[in-house]
Amino acid sequence: MKIAIYPGSFDPFTNGHLDIIQRAIKLFDKVIITIARNSSKNPMFDENERLSLIKASVKGHRNVEVELFDGLLVEYAREKKATAIVRGLRAISDFEYELQMALMNRKLNGQFETVFLMPNEKYTYLNSSIVREIARLGGDVSDFVPPLVNKALRKKLKD
Repeated sequence: MKIAIYPGSFDPFTNGHLDIIQRAIKLFDKVIITIARNSSKNPMFDENERLSLIKASVKGHRNVEVELFDGLLVEYAREKKATAIVRGLRAISDFEYELQMALMNRKLNGQFETVFLMPNEKYTYLNSSIVREIARLGGDVSDFVPPLVNKALRKKLKD
């Protein structure tokens, strides 16, 4: 079974993330979306909220799982018997960082490959930070996130 890990903070989960997942499930038997615990970030949604939002956003895909993880990604991938790590590349500016991470992961554990997937061009400018900022400033993000994430964003910002 070919298993891929799709790691990220997903704060919030966007249509760009969903597009990468839809591409990855065509290539792998199972895709595990892993929400990284990052104590250096101050997320808008806590990890359990993100877990719930992502699970609801991908519930129609039987070969997709959503989990939390902390620690080294390569160890998590080994534990899950993954054959690949999936990363999205929106623009050339993403490439240098992602290449460094892929090479470091290969150095730490060469048992799996990093697979770069490009989203649909309509999502190349999209990232979670921009979505959060637009939402905080009262802008409409309904074209950028799944409907339930949009609803959660509006509710979060009202509180």
